[in-house]
Parts: sequence; C-alpha cells; structure tokens
Amino acid sequence: MYRYDFNLLFNNKTVGIIIVNKNGDIIEANSFTSDLFGYSHEELTKMSVEQLVPAQSAKNHSEYREKYEKNPHARVMGAGIELYGRRKDESIFSVEISLSPFVKDNQSFTTAFIIDNSIRKQHEAKINKQNQELQLIKKELQQLNLELEDKVVQRTSELEDTLSKLRESKNELKDALDKERELGELKSRFLSMASHEFRTPLSTILSSVGLIKRYIDNKQTEKCERHIDRIKSSVEHLNAVLEDFLSLGKIEEGQIKMNNEDFDINEEIENIVVEMRDLSRAGQTIIVFPSEKTILFTDKHLLKIAFSNLLSNAIKFSPEYSTIEVILEKEDQQFKIHVKDYGMGIPLDDQKHLFLRFFRASNSSNIQGTGLGLFIVKRYIDILKGSLSFVSTPNKGTTITIALPL
Repeated sequence: MYRYDFNLLFNNKTVGIIIVNKNGDIIEANSFTSDLFGYSHEELTKMSVEQLVPAQSAKNHSEYREKYEKNPHARVMGAGIELYGRRKDESIFSVEISLSPFVKDNQSFTTAFIIDNSIRKQHEAKINKQNQELQLIKKELQQLNLELEDKVVQRTSELEDTLSKLRESKNELKDALDKERELGELKSRFLSMASHEFRTPLSTILSSVGLIKRYIDNKQTEKCERHIDRIKSSVEHLNAVLEDFLSLGKIEEGQIKMNNEDFDINEEIENIVVEMRDLSRAGQTIIVFPSEKTILFTDKHLLKIAFSNLLSNAIKFSPEYSTIEVILEKEDQQFKIHVKDYGMGIPLDDQKHLFLRFFRASNSSNIQGTGLGLFIVKRYIDILKGSLSFVSTPNKGTTITIALPL
C-alpha cells in the first residue's frame, strides 16, 4: 500500500483529510478524520470512501466518483446540495468536501478535505430562530404604526376630501377650457379649409359654365370640352371633400364597423394602383413591388380607402415625370405596404402634427386638400389593428408605411 508521512501536514490540521485511489479505497487519512468519523487510522485505511457516506447515498456516490475519475479536477463537491457523512456509530452529520486530484508514480489519487458543518448548522438554526423572532417584533411594530396611521388618516380625511374635490373641480375646469380651446382651433381650421376648398372649385364651375355658354354660341366645341373637364374635376374634388367629412363624422360617432374577409393583398393593391393611374400627373410612373402570395383577413374596403388616400397624396405631392413606388413585404407576423415618393417631403417642424385633424404642412398651401386625409387613414388603420409610420426628408420625398397583423 502506498504510504506517506503526513504527521506534519495532516495531523495538525483542523479539517479531515483523506487520500483515495481511483477505485475509491482510502489509502491515507489524518487524525482529525479518525476523530470526525470515529474510526481508527487502521480501520480507515482498510475501508472504501463509500463507507463514510449514508447507506442510501452510497450507490450514487460510487457513480459520481467514477464519473469524476474520467475528468478529475479541483472543485467543491456537491455544489448547491447538502452533503452528509456517516460515523462509525451510524450517526449522520452535515459536511463540506473539496476535491483535489494528483498523480504519483503513474497512479491517480484524489485528496478530499472534509469540514464538519454541524456546528455551523446549529448556529444557522439559532440565527434563523432569532430572525423569526425579529420578524415577529417587526410585525408588531408595523401593526402599531398602522394603528397610528389610521388615527392620523381619520383626523385628516375631511381635509383630504375637501382638497380632492377642489382638485377635481380644477381639473374639470381645465378640461373644459382645453376642449373649448381645441374646438375653437378646429372651428378656425375648418372655416379656413372650407372657405378655400369649396370656394375655389365653385368659382371654377361658375366661371366655366359662363364660358361654355359663350363657346356654344360660337360653336367652339373644343373649348367647351375643356371647360366641361374643369367642371368635372371640380365636382370630383368637392365630392372627395364631402367624403372626407362623412368619414370623419362616422369615425367620431363610432359608426365604423369592420367587415373582414379573406383576399389576396398583392392582387388588391395591384387593382387599386391600376384604378388610380388615371389620376397621376404627366409623366409620373407608379411601380408596384409585390411580395410572396399572401392572404389577409381584414376589412378590404377600409384598407382600400386608406391605401388610396396615401397613393393619392404621393401623386399630388410629387412632381411630374417622377416615380412612385409601392413596396409590399411580408415580415414576421406583419404585412407591410410602403408608399414611397420622391416629392417635396414634409418639413421637420410639421412632422409631429402630421396625423392631426385639418392639419396641412406649411409647404402644401398651394395644393388642394382638407387636412383630413392622413387623420382618417390613421384612424382606419387603428380600427384594422395595424400601425402607421413615416419617414420624410424635405425636398427628397416621403415613405409612409402601413403595417397590418397577419
């Protein structure tokens, strides 16, 4: 049997130290180990390490040891779990064990350092008991505090009620003033917009009717047709304005109801673009970049209104001979419709107000519009449980994106 002189190193230590071979046989142990487990040195060196653990753990310990021998390294044994030792008198006690492997004469050995945790456990139990007692004292103090607080609350409740009523009155007055101010602003915007959007086409119609009568008398058919087209365009503009007002009224009154159905979104967008190409300005090109075939289940009518409005804006705010791109893409659990133009863009200071009622960007004063289009689009997309976002650079263009859930 391989022997070492451990008198100086081992026997003066206050921890148990044993050395085992790869088969788990104890080949050396210090005197503290003998005192700890109740075995003599001779007895220990004739035992296996499994005899020092509780009987119910011996089998698992043997398996763990064999696994450890395949990859021996210094470590704390049983990290995160309780370990126990078994004395000669069969009593069980808590231990901490650290392992350190080494090789001698081409043989593998492991040194185990064993600490008796029993005293520490007893101290921990006393500390836990003291903590519990402190918790009880803490609860009693908290109860006393609560009783004192109740008395304070009781004496000040009337004052708090009075202050609360004053605050409510103040908030109600503030809300009323804010609503009055908002209504005043909306009224001002509406009158300004209505004055422009109705007066201009009506003046055009009135003027063209008078000229048509003169051209008919002079049999100038070509000029008559030109003014008829102007009248038609003005009537269509008035109709669009009225449609915006009707949509606004339905939205404000909560009368918009969804009528969901399954449809091919690529095909629907292509059809809308074909319909709207007649509205494009001279030389404008609308290009559609379709996605993979996708079936959406949503309200086709509301989506058509929203998309048509965005495409109409792109046409209106882009110069002649420019390109408008409609990009469709399926991304994660969303289907996105990007309407991209290379027009005048939106001034940075105006972008935060873009989806407000009757708001028109500062650079669009010479272009017809009610300031309701994007507000209505935003509300319709909200109803469809989607989202609306945009990126715009002045004088370079705007991209507005509809994102709908799949």
